[in-house]
This record gives sequence, structure tokens and C-alpha cells, in this order.
Amino acid sequence: MLDSCKLKSACNLPLICNKKIHTVGTSNADVPLANPGMYQLDITLKRGQSLAARDRGGTSDPYVKFKIGRKEVFRSKIIHKNLNPVWEEKACILIEHLREPLYIKVFDYDFGLQDDFMGSAFLDLTQLELNRPTDVTLTLKDPHYPDHDLGIILLLVVLTPKEGEPRDVKMLMRKSWKRSSKELSENEVVGSYFSVKSFFWRTCVRPVLPVLGFCRAELQSPFCQNSQFQSQSLRLSDQHRKSHLWRGIVSITLIEGRDLKAMDSNGLSDPYVKFRLGHQKYKSKIMPKTLNPQWREQFDFHLYEERGGIIDITAWDKDAGKRDDFIGRCQVDLSALSREQTHKLELQLEEGEGHLVLLVTLTASATVSISDLSANSLEDQKEREEILKRYSPLRIFHNLKDVGFLQVKVIRAEGLMAADVTGKSDPFCVVELNNDRLLTHTVYKNLNPEWNKVFTFNIKDIHSVLEVTVYDEDRDRSADFLGKVAIPLLSIQNGEQKAYVLKNKQLTGPTKGVIYLEIDVIFNAVKASLRTLIPKEQKYIEEENRLSKQLLLRNFIRMKHCVMVLVNAAYYVNSCFDWDSPPRSLAAFVLFLFVVWNFELYMIPLVLLLLLTWNYFLIISGKDNRQRDTVVEDMLEDEEEEDDKDDKDSEKKGFINKIYAIQEVCVSVQNILDEVASFGERIKNTFNWTVPFLSWLAIVALCVFTLILYFIPLRYIVLVWGINKFTKKLRSPYAIDNNELLDFLSRVPSDVQVVQYQELKPDPSHSPYKRKKNNLG
Repeated sequence: MLDSCKLKSACNLPLICNKKIHTVGTSNADVPLANPGMYQLDITLKRGQSLAARDRGGTSDPYVKFKIGRKEVFRSKIIHKNLNPVWEEKACILIEHLREPLYIKVFDYDFGLQDDFMGSAFLDLTQLELNRPTDVTLTLKDPHYPDHDLGIILLLVVLTPKEGEPRDVKMLMRKSWKRSSKELSENEVVGSYFSVKSFFWRTCVRPVLPVLGFCRAELQSPFCQNSQFQSQSLRLSDQHRKSHLWRGIVSITLIEGRDLKAMDSNGLSDPYVKFRLGHQKYKSKIMPKTLNPQWREQFDFHLYEERGGIIDITAWDKDAGKRDDFIGRCQVDLSALSREQTHKLELQLEEGEGHLVLLVTLTASATVSISDLSANSLEDQKEREEILKRYSPLRIFHNLKDVGFLQVKVIRAEGLMAADVTGKSDPFCVVELNNDRLLTHTVYKNLNPEWNKVFTFNIKDIHSVLEVTVYDEDRDRSADFLGKVAIPLLSIQNGEQKAYVLKNKQLTGPTKGVIYLEIDVIFNAVKASLRTLIPKEQKYIEEENRLSKQLLLRNFIRMKHCVMVLVNAAYYVNSCFDWDSPPRSLAAFVLFLFVVWNFELYMIPLVLLLLLTWNYFLIISGKDNRQRDTVVEDMLEDEEEEDDKDDKDSEKKGFINKIYAIQEVCVSVQNILDEVASFGERIKNTFNWTVPFLSWLAIVALCVFTLILYFIPLRYIVLVWGINKFTKKLRSPYAIDNNELLDFLSRVPSDVQVVQYQELKPDPSHSPYKRKKNNLG
């Protein structure tokens, strides 16, 4: 019995209690560990007392991690500004053996910074009595400072033996998502199936980490008897064996800041804002030299909890060459907001000055789910008809954000890279569409895994790119990258099972293995066209761009190509003036007189329309003059080698990190070159019919502009435009500013993206069996 038992930290393995523990009777210490059974450990995290202060205000924002075998199995919610927090959270952990202790670590949550360590302890599971609630008091210690008193954690634990083999039980856990390269770590989360030595089912009322657990239909007993768990977790439907993964969407519009604190010597600041809901993060753009910034940006979060959650918001001042200054923080409690309604919030910044103005809207869940092949939505005739009806041309103005439906069948992979010393891998697959990330289960010790899973997504932008990445699961460290493919939705052929050659991280060349996918896209073309003219959805916070010599050179060459097009055009016009070729100059002179004498404004879009039409007929006649940009491909491959070299050199030298100010300027130049070059390439690719949907949309728009300019006098057009611009803020004061032309061009891929999205030809030995169905698009 461990009543009022104080356990030392993990660095001091002997167990010290106020009352001695006897390993007799019903104690679990005598259970033979050579052939262990399954145990259920029910934990109630009650409270903490006299915890260490880690913040400047003499308080902390504590939360607790539970680990078994170096794997995190439970994380508590954050209690803000409290050294005596009360959690009262429950967790149910299934344990295959009792050899490894339960480690408890306490951290102070610091948004935007690394969380501070507040102490740790461990619980020897072999000393617990079976089937008996036990109060446990854990003394927190720091291994580096064992004499420091860091407070205590109070638990109530019950250890119960379970009968039956759990070999078929899978757990949908939340695993990490660390870097923009999509490597997995232990800090942030994406959904994942896991078959592990010890795993858990969350039962707390309001979890901070959105853990999505389910039980297979045939194994609901004895592992799913807890009614509270069944009501809180997301498990497979008995009817469809399908799990819907989140319960709603939270849309936040960051409007403005008012009277923010001046952090710079000039009496101003360069503010930006960070948002965090669980482990979903966003970062706003930086507004230079102002205390009253106007952002007008929108961000969408997934809502995993029925009762909502708390969004942490922090404001920062950007400082080049040094650490950014903290301006203030605030929170939004989503449980206090009603659904399907927009709320205007003016939030006072704590620990600072000023206000932030937000618009917050909670809406119902998007159609995102994961299921077995037997629960294929499009093969169910009734469900298929409902989907087709939802996106029929007659429902143009019904929920403009719901553009279409995507179904992805992840069938299998072949010939994967061996990532383990045994010559095998433990592969699992990540399926990503914008900020929606779903994972398959892990197939252990296999280079030819079969997943046979069906993922469904709600399409908000038909120009999105589906990314499928294969990783090797590692027990003790972050997952290893095995390969990746990127598939634009508009390039998908419905109902065709294809073998996609896996690419490297930069998507510039092949790696080992192929993956078999079958994808179906259904969308409303009118909605998709209208959504093209509004800003793209931003992705979660990614690693900031770092300086790369190869990337800087690539962007400079791309920029040079765009400039040379204009220079060559200028040389051509000048040669006409110089009569270098008399027939050409004579023809140009006659054309000049004719156009100037008969010029009307509608001729500008008409010329662009004729150019698009001319290129279209060249392509369909087989006289495609589009050239594959091998220069960009070569530069991308060189950049991959340079990135690998930089990763190794940075560990040894770190020289570039010592000159932050120069790096900041160089990165800015690098990004500006990329933006300008991409702008020119996107215009070229629009007229080259790289994405036919966008080129057709441009033709329709140019036809409309031509007719408007032909039939309506220019003064009326300018008058309507001016009235709209002047009254826009009056009619919709919190509207997000945008430019329809730039939003359109942002959907057109640059030359770099064209190379990344190119489908590589698979090895003939991996040719799949293609099964055609009706095209649903």
C-alpha cells in the first residue's frame, strides 16, 4: 500500500515511503514477469502542491506528462498561473508488463518558447496492490539539483489485471509534427495508429492533447466497457466502421491591435501574433513600425473537444538579430462561445499593454474520416448519391467553403527503404491536405506493407495538393523519412489505382519504393472558381526560412530568367525601330498605325484572350512549345545536396548563426527574389496551360472583361469601382483585404512547384492493376 507514499525522482531509483511496502499478499511484485499479462492502470491526477515558480511573476503554468518506456502516454491540461494546481483528470492506461516504471514529469508551459522543467518522479508499478485504489504522493526532484524542493504531485491509482490478448487492439494516438519537412518528434501532434507495448485511452473531461482513440468493432469487450470512455473517445462506428476525427472548425479573424506597448527605441513596435490551440499553431504576418496594426488575417483550427478548448494568444515584437520582445498575452475560452455564430472579441493583453480585436466563429465538423476499405463511402450507393447531390451545380450558393469531397485509398507500398539495422522498416503513412493530417497504422518489420485504409477529406480549395508521406516508426526517437509524393487535386484521375514513385523530402528526385493509391475527387466547379479569387488557407507554423547559398543562387537565376524575357522583348521592339530587318519593321509599323488608330480599351483583355486561345490550339494540335525546365530541376537537386551539407556543417561551425543581422537581410533578399520570380513564372504558366482549369477560368474572365469594356463606357466602370472601394469598409468593416488577381495567380504553380508535382514513371516491374470506374469529377 502506498498511502501517503513519497517517491524519489527518477535519478534515485530506491523507493522511499512513509510506510514500508511489503511485496506479499496481493502485491503485484510477486507476479512472474517472464510471461506477463495485460494490466489496466487507472490514474487520477488530483493536484500539485508547492510547485516551483518558473515565470517572472513568481508563478508557473504547470502541466504533467506521464511516460512508460520512454513513450508519452498521457498529458494533462495546463493550469495557468498556479503553484497549487488542481487537475482532477483521469486516464486509463493498458500495460503489457510491469517491468518499466511510470515516469511523471512536470513542465511550465511557455508559449513560443521551450517549456521549463519543474521536476520529475517515478512510480514502481510492481509495488502496487491489485484491484485496490491507492493514494500516491510523489516528491518532485531535479536530477541536476537533487537537494532542491520542487513540490509534490498527488495521484490516485488502481492497477487491475486484464484477461485476453490485446494483439488486435490498435490505438489512434497523437504523435508529433516537428518541422516543415514533416519529421515527427515528441512535442507536437498528428493523428496516428499505433500498436505499442503500452498505450492508453483518454477519459479526461477536457484533454489538452486531442487524442483520438477507438476500438475495433469485434473487440469492444473487454477493452471498451468504460461508458465514460465510450462517450468521450472517437471510435469506429458499428455500422460503417468509420471514425470522424474532429468535431468542428474554429475560424479566427485577427482584425487589429490597439495601443500596443512600444518595445523599440523609436517608440514603436513591429508586432505579430501567435495562436495556439493544443498543438495547432499559427503565426500572423509582421506589421512594421506601428502600435495600432491592421492584420485582417484568418486562421482555422480543428476542434477536437465537445466542450471546446482554450486558445492561447501572444503578441510579440519582431527584432532582427536578437530575441523577439514579448508584448502581452490573452486567451479565448471556446466553451463560453455559442456555435454557428460570429463573435467579436476585444481582448486586453495581460502582462503588457493594449488590446487585440478578433472575430471567432465555431462551425460544425468537416467531413474528415478514416475507415477500412469495407467502409468505402463512394461504393455505398446511397452515400455516393448524397455526395454527388451535395456538390451538384444546383447547390452553387450553399456553403461556399465546402467546395468538394476527396476520398483517398491508401492500399499498400512496395520496395521501401530499409531503415532499421535488421534490414526491415516499421512503415506508416501520413496523408495530408492543407492542415488536415491523418495517419495509418504501423506495419512492423515489413518493406511491402499493406494498410488498406480509406481517408475522406473536405475540400476547401480545389487547387490544394495532397501529400502522402511514408515514415519508419522508431521507438526511442523521431520517425525516419522513407518517401513522399505530392499530388495536385486537379491532376487526379478518379477511380484509378496507381503506383506513385516515392520522392525525396524536396520532391526533386526518386527514393526507394512505390505506394499504391486510389483517389476520387468530387467538386463543384463554380464554387471552386469563386474560391480561387479569395486568399489561400495558411498552413500551421513552419520552420522559418534559413539562409542557403544554393537557394539564393536558384532564386537569383529564376529572377534573371524573368527579367531577361522583358529585356529580350525590349531588344525586339528596339530592333524594329532600328530597321535591322526591313520586312519585320515594316509589318510592325503598319500594325502600330492600325492599332493606335482603332484602339479601344476592350482590346487589352481581347489580346490576352487570343494569346491563351492560340496556345491552347498549339497544345491540342501536338505543337506544344512548352519546354521542360531542366535548369530548375538541376538546381533543386543541387539544393538537396547543399541542405544535407548545411545540416552537417551547422553542427560543427554554426558560423551563420553568429551573424543574425546579415542573415536576416540575406533571407529577406532570398524570399523577395523567390516571390518576384514565382510571380513571373505563374503568369507564364497561366498562358502555357500548365493547369487547364485555371487557364479556362482566365478565358472566361477575359471574355467577361472584354464584353464589359466593349458595351459599358469606361467612366461608369471606374465609377462603380471607386464606389465599391470607398464603401467596402463601411459595408464590411472587418473584411479581409485581398486582391483577386494575386489570389488567382497564387493558385498557379511556379516552375519549382511544377517540378515538385511531376509524377515520376514507376519501374515496369511495379505496374499496378488498374481498375477504372466511372469518373465522378
